[in-house]
Amino acid sequence: MTRLLPDVFRDPTIRVSMLAIFAFGFAGAATSPYQSVVGIRELGLSNGLYSTLIFCAAAVNVVVSILLGNLADRLGQYRVMMLTVATFGVLGYGAVYVVPAQATFVLSALFFLPIYGSLNSLLFANVRVATRGMERNDIATVNSGVRAMISLSWVLVPGITGALLANSASMLPAYLFAGLACVACFGLIAIFLPRQDGIDKAAAHHLSYLAALGEVISPPVFLRLIAVALISSTLHVNGAILPLIVTGAAHGTVTDIGILVGIVALLEIIFIVVWGRAQRIMSHVVALAIGTVIYIVYLVLLGLASAPWHVYALTIISGVGAAALISIPITYLQDLIAERPGLGSALISVNIFLSAGLSALLFAIGTAVSNYSGTALIGAAAGLLGLGLLLFFERVRRHS
Repeated sequence: MTRLLPDVFRDPTIRVSMLAIFAFGFAGAATSPYQSVVGIRELGLSNGLYSTLIFCAAAVNVVVSILLGNLADRLGQYRVMMLTVATFGVLGYGAVYVVPAQATFVLSALFFLPIYGSLNSLLFANVRVATRGMERNDIATVNSGVRAMISLSWVLVPGITGALLANSASMLPAYLFAGLACVACFGLIAIFLPRQDGIDKAAAHHLSYLAALGEVISPPVFLRLIAVALISSTLHVNGAILPLIVTGAAHGTVTDIGILVGIVALLEIIFIVVWGRAQRIMSHVVALAIGTVIYIVYLVLLGLASAPWHVYALTIISGVGAAALISIPITYLQDLIAERPGLGSALISVNIFLSAGLSALLFAIGTAVSNYSGTALIGAAAGLLGLGLLLFFERVRRHS
């Protein structure tokens, strides 16, 4: 059986990082499905305040990810930063559980948890350092494997959490589970992650924090980031409209939604690994282009779905395309600022923020001029635009 495991995953730094990213994903998967329930229904936040809070938290996470990624590059190692932000996760989730009040929830969501969220990019940066010297194909395999661990947590954890709290009057224990996951993540990094000596400090010649922000928004980086965000926004558009189409135009039930999401998440894990291997025979850009086309086809067909079996039949196409769109951009974005692993990996958080914002805009436009099925077609058009921009910018880069 061990022969089925690629050699790159035998590196202890990579193995521990994969377990740590699973623990990171565990915390999010345990709380995200129930966050609005806790904030609005149990603690009494208004819908407007909750929406503003979530948007501001996402913006804080982007800024913090860039600043901490740049700081980690300047320090020349990532261990201390990862341990520090993991502590913020313990405090943030733990505070909501121990002191369930509006002020605690707001403080946690706006300060502690956005800082903890930067652990995602720091873990990928640490893996990036561990893969220095590897072939690009192996780097893609590693990134795909690490990203698959987040998908695995989303396959397992929401259902387990829901089952454990099925008879509970409150969803607050989900925050206890998340806090314990943060403790596990801290322990994995502190005890089992090998210390790295002699890390290349080329990145330590030195970007100020304003210069780091400036590099992110420089045209060569930001234009490609916009293109990738347009592609990634299709995932968010699907997340918004799939339940509405299933229970609307496709005449399905709420139960169908849960089953479909679980099937696609499981398929994502399988095909993330497949895409990692595919990048051994094609470039990241080509692989991302193929995956984008597949997902565009899925959204178009979703917009035409009129029966439950139509949506079930689309799960394979959805899983194949989504696996590409959630795994391949990681390596591509890191390569945009390849000499600074922390700052380059912070682009992952920037992409999540931009793509979520674009998807909200697409949803608003789509539902204003059409129905949910039409919004799926508009999302597909945005993905096609993003792909066209990406290929154009890459062609310009090759000829410059």
